[in-house]
Amino acid sequence: MTTSTLLDVDEPREELVRPRRWWRSGEFLWALVGFVVFAVIVLSKAAALLEPDDYAYRASIVALSHGHILLTNAQYINLNKQLASTGGQGIVQWHHLASGKWISEKNPGYPFFAVIFYLLDLLRVTPLFYGALACVGLFVGARAWLGKWAGTYAVWLYCFSGAAITFAWRATMPSFTDASLIAAGFGTLLWVMLSDAIRQRRRGLVGLLGFVALEGAVFIRYTNVIELGVALLAVLVLARRCHITWRSVALWMGSVVAFGILVLGFDKWAYGSTTSTGYSAGEITFSIKALWPNLKGMPKYLTSSMPFWILAFVAIVWIGVRAWRVRRGGLDETARASVQRDALVGAVLALGWLGLWFLYLNYTWTANMVNGAGGIGGGHGGGTTVHVIRFYLPALGLVALLATWLVVRLQRVISWTLVAALAIAAFFSFHSMASSGSIGANGAGPFGGRGFGNGPQGSPSSIHYGTPPGGAHRHGAPPGGGNGGPPNGEPGANG
Repeated sequence: MTTSTLLDVDEPREELVRPRRWWRSGEFLWALVGFVVFAVIVLSKAAALLEPDDYAYRASIVALSHGHILLTNAQYINLNKQLASTGGQGIVQWHHLASGKWISEKNPGYPFFAVIFYLLDLLRVTPLFYGALACVGLFVGARAWLGKWAGTYAVWLYCFSGAAITFAWRATMPSFTDASLIAAGFGTLLWVMLSDAIRQRRRGLVGLLGFVALEGAVFIRYTNVIELGVALLAVLVLARRCHITWRSVALWMGSVVAFGILVLGFDKWAYGSTTSTGYSAGEITFSIKALWPNLKGMPKYLTSSMPFWILAFVAIVWIGVRAWRVRRGGLDETARASVQRDALVGAVLALGWLGLWFLYLNYTWTANMVNGAGGIGGGHGGGTTVHVIRFYLPALGLVALLATWLVVRLQRVISWTLVAALAIAAFFSFHSMASSGSIGANGAGPFGGRGFGNGPQGSPSSIHYGTPPGGAHRHGAPPGGGNGGPPNGEPGANG
C-alpha cells in the first residue's frame, strides 16, 4: 500500500492541504486567536502559590539562577529566610542528603526549562512558551491526520479547559509545561509519520525534535516515561508502513538512549544512586488497592476541569466500532485505508492517554485526597480539584487529538458551538480552581518574573544566599523548611 493511499481520507475530511501552506490559511489564524485569548486569560489574574510544591519549585528555580542544584546547609538556611520574607513560606519539600547538602524532592527538570525566563523577569511566560510549541505540534499533527480545520480544533481543545488554564497560570508548577512538551512531541511525530510531502532528511530531523520534547517531559516528571515508551513502540511498529527510514529510526533511538544515560548519571551524581530520586523509599506508593477509591472519586474532578475527555472516550469507542465493522467488508480500498489509519493512530493515542491515567488511578495519595481516607498511603482527606488533577494533565494533548477526531465529524456550526461552550466552561473552572486552597499568594504583575513578592528581594539579582552574617547555623532545616508542608502538600509522585 502506498503512502498516498494511506493518507487518503474519507468524506468528513475530504480536503487535505499541502503542509507548506498551512500558515497562510484562515484555520491557522483562528488557532492563533485561540492561543492569544488563552494567554490573555492566563496573564489577567495575579499569580499565587497554592501548595507546597510551588514553594519547592520556586526555591529550585532561584537556586539554579545562581548556578546551584545542590545547596549547602548555610545556603539552604539563608535562601529559606530570604524567600520567606517575600511572602508565604520559604523552602519546603527539599531533601537533606547524606553529604549534608540539600536538593529538592521534585524531579530536577522543570527549573532548567524555567530559569531563563526567571532571569529575564518573565517567569509567567514559561508555560505559555511551551504551550505555544504544543499548539504548533498539535496543529500540524491533527491536520496531517484529520484534514482541514482539525488543527484549529485541536489547539482550542488543548488550551480551553480549566486544567490547562489553571496550570499555565501556575508558573512555579511544571504540569502544563510537561503536558505541552508531550503534546508537541506527539503532534510532531504524527506530522512526520502521516505526511508524504516531506524529504527523508527533514523527516528525520523533525522527528528527532519530537523525541527531544518527549525526553524533556520525562526529565520534568519521570512517570512521563510511559508516553516516551508509547512513542518508541509506535515508531518501531509503524516505521515501514509510514515509510520512515531505519536511519531516522536509529537517530531517534540513539537520542532516547543518550537521554537515558544522562538521567541515570544525574541521579547518581545528585542522589548517590542511578535508581534514586529525592524521595525517601516508600514515600511514593502505587497500589491496586487505590484503584477503586480513585475510580469513585476522580471522575468528577476530571470532568469539571477537562470535560473534553468524554469526547475523547467516545472517539475511541467510535474508532473501535468502525475498525471492527470494516473487517466485515463492504468498503472500497480508500475508505478501508482511512479506517485502518484511524484505528492505528487512535490506538497509539489511547495507549498513551489511558496508560498514564491508569497508573495514577493506582496512586494512593490521590485515593486519600478524593475520599478523605487516611490509611492507604501518604496524603490527607478533603482534596480539591486543583490539587489532584495535575497527575493526569500530561496526557492533555493526546486527549485533545482524540476529541478532535470526533469534533471534525460534526457539522461546522455544531463543532464551533461545542468548542465555544467548552471555552466558556474553562474560564469559570479556572477562576474556581485558582481561588481555592491557596496557602500563599503574591501580587505579581502580568508577567511576574519577580513574582515571588512585591519587593525587590524577589528578583534574581537581589537574592544572595551565601554564608549568613555571623557564620552558618549549626542546625539543619529552619522552622518550616525541609520535607514538611501544610496539609494540602503531597509527596509529588516523581515530580
